[in-house]
Amino acid sequence: MIYWLFLLAAIVAEVLGTSAMKYASGSAPLAGYLAMYPLIALSYFCLARAVQRIPLGVAYALWEGLGLTMIALVGTLLFAEPLSTCQTIGILLLLGGIALLKSGTHEGTHEGGHAS
Repeated sequence: MIYWLFLLAAIVAEVLGTSAMKYASGSAPLAGYLAMYPLIALSYFCLARAVQRIPLGVAYALWEGLGLTMIALVGTLLFAEPLSTCQTIGILLLLGGIALLKSGTHEGTHEGGHAS
């Protein structure tokens, strides 16, 4: 369970760090960079911890796919960036692909003989 929490933390840190990128390139560059770098580093650290028990393909697909989906929503809601019908369909297909990838992955037993 802790590895899934690391993955969730990695996704949240990625979304926050990428959102800070928008500020780094615009209205508050110093604050944006000061937030962006540690958040992205934290995201990679948490992802590395997550893949100790979660299959790499599943963890990366969730990290990138859910992160991308959340960033698209942040862009739309916070930065008033348009989201076209085609982009929305792409995000839905991405989420469907992640669900298929996750459902097709069987985690084996790990150290101590316990499945996660």
